[in-house]
Amino acid sequence: MNFEEHAAKPLLAAAGIATPPGAVAASADAAEAIARRIGACVVKAQVPTGKRGKAGGIKRAATPEEAAAAASEILGMEIGGHRVARVLVEAQVPIAAEYYAAALNDPESKGPLLLFSAMGGIEVEELAATRPDALLRLPIDIRRGPARADVERGLAGLGLDGAAAAAVTEVLEKLYRAYRDNDAELLEINPLARAEDGGLVALDCKFVLDDSALPRQAELAANGTPEVLTDLETEARAIGLRFIELDGSVGVLANGAGLTMTTIDAVRHYGGEPANFLEIGGDAYVKATPALKLVLANPKVKSLLINFCGAVARTDVMTGGVLDAWDELKPSLPVFFSIHGTGEEEAVAMLRARLGLEPFDLMDDAVKAAVEAAR
Repeated sequence: MNFEEHAAKPLLAAAGIATPPGAVAASADAAEAIARRIGACVVKAQVPTGKRGKAGGIKRAATPEEAAAAASEILGMEIGGHRVARVLVEAQVPIAAEYYAAALNDPESKGPLLLFSAMGGIEVEELAATRPDALLRLPIDIRRGPARADVERGLAGLGLDGAAAAAVTEVLEKLYRAYRDNDAELLEINPLARAEDGGLVALDCKFVLDDSALPRQAELAANGTPEVLTDLETEARAIGLRFIELDGSVGVLANGAGLTMTTIDAVRHYGGEPANFLEIGGDAYVKATPALKLVLANPKVKSLLINFCGAVARTDVMTGGVLDAWDELKPSLPVFFSIHGTGEEEAVAMLRARLGLEPFDLMDDAVKAAVEAAR
């Protein structure tokens, strides 16, 4: 779950990381009133996505009248597929330097990771590509948390003086605690400003809550931004299916998230574009019909790729569910199967008897055939 900046910054403040004074406004008049209280300010679009500045969603204002004008321009904008319904009006901070800091889940180390750079205000992906030497990457043992000595050693050579390094070390420790305590996937400050008085202030904050922690973080989740779903995605969620609508023409049915993503990657590898992510799992015999309906409801789908790999889940049970759905819905588009694993012989026999089709020996061949048919 993503959070807008105004909903994420209180997590930093609660951890002892300074943030500028400010408030949220849903109208130009409200923005003007806030600016009268705090003085020179920055007016920022509140949407759960990045690159707001490049889109014109962040404007500086020296007077309340300028704040009102900025809010008028920003409210109603479309940024990253989100309509701006409110702005954060925040006091300007005199900046001596800009840093980057983040705590996140790291797929490489399979644990938490602290990131820091003395070059803030730019996209971290760009920084990692162009100046990897300027980026501290510190994997954390989740059982111990970050050791101060490790943080201090990692910051050495990044161009910080003694006072700045000490302040950054303290902020990184607090950032990690906030990340841990709030079940974050990502907690990012960009930029983390070094003010002219030497203090560190978080000028922005990006927070992504781990969806699996929603039951444990119900109060926190109430401040998150609901995911924008298509009609088909809303329908899928209501019946307990993991479905994401994509822009391609190859419909995909597979069991398990990993196999589904692998299948999608293979479709793209062979020059096609998937129409959906849809994980139906081992209970296909129950949900195969609504799952197939979801895929077929997309008019862009020109072919269907069904990829089953059985371990605990039996492929004959999943195949039987799909074939029952096929009998009920009677689709006319071409379909291509790849079936391997537990129950494979029974599944293949069932497919031959009921649809007169032969599954492909190799998943790659099934993918290539589906991509070609969609053309």
